[in-house]
Amino acid sequence: MSIAAKKRPPMGDSPARARAKETIWRLSALAFGHPSEEVYQAVSSGAFHTAFSDAWADATGSPWPKMPASPDYASFEAGYISAFLHGRGGKPSAALLAGDHEHILAGLSRPVFMLNVAAFYKHFGLKAATDDEGKNDEPDHLASMLELMAVLSHLEARALASGKDTSGYRRAQRDFLCRYLGTTLETVAGLLRRTPIPHLDPTLAQLVQDLALWSEMQINELEARVGLFRDPDAPKPHAAPAAQAEQNLWG
Repeated sequence: MSIAAKKRPPMGDSPARARAKETIWRLSALAFGHPSEEVYQAVSSGAFHTAFSDAWADATGSPWPKMPASPDYASFEAGYISAFLHGRGGKPSAALLAGDHEHILAGLSRPVFMLNVAAFYKHFGLKAATDDEGKNDEPDHLASMLELMAVLSHLEARALASGKDTSGYRRAQRDFLCRYLGTTLETVAGLLRRTPIPHLDPTLAQLVQDLALWSEMQINELEARVGLFRDPDAPKPHAAPAAQAEQNLWG
């Protein structure tokens, strides 16, 4: 996919561009969360595309392509489950949990890896919400990590609007993308390129590919703004934690 600019997006240092990034991450988190009927209705009605494409154009200069929708909610849910939860042989074709991919663990045990991921959430005073069964959402689930990026972009936008230092929030975005989210997106996108899921909703299939590419572009942009890559296993951005989470990460 090409992200060639067709109109001039907001300046990179503007609150408007940071808010566009926030919208992209937040809508993406919604798309890759539980495949509810409400999400399907937003996708099938075009409401999701309208909101996402507007933010995408503000961030990249180009509108986002519109995909056909699954014929009904049952197909939408079945495609999601087959791709990301219980595919052929009972295993997902492309697991959305970062810790399910050995190369992302990079030799760490799953508990240690999870502690490292959770350090980012804890630093900003964020915590996982509980789902309908009373269990905490997994911090390394793609939807959770996308929502964290939305929060960091929100804090960046707020700092820009008030003339405050944004370097801490940008370092956190860069480090989290490099070590966790960007790697997970590229892994999931690569698995789906090699083994396409026929019934996966076209919007979700397109979204994961475009997010993987955009994440790499974001890393390059953030590298240019905040300097060289540093150890992602010690996430200590130079910014005060968000006032005991002005919001919880998932709602």
